[in-house]
Amino acid sequence: MPTILIILGWRLFFYANEGNEPIHVHCRNGEMECKYWLDRETFDIEEALSYNMSEKDKRQIRKIIYDHFEYIELQWDDFQRRRKQ
Repeated sequence: MPTILIILGWRLFFYANEGNEPIHVHCRNGEMECKYWLDRETFDIEEALSYNMSEKDKRQIRKIIYDHFEYIELQWDDFQRRRKQ
């Protein structure tokens, strides 16, 4: 479960045991948790799940993901490359 970013109390990370799912990021802040799919082609994200989050919390994490979209992509690629070695 490598952590790739900690910002404003949010921890963004990947799970190592999710098989061949497309690019996505898990996020946790206290009792809140969510997962977002990233679309490289359209530079868009889609909520896959959320738990215990208000609309304000969702806006905040979406902004964080958008602001760090390219960094998350690079970390994902590096993480997947290391898993396959």
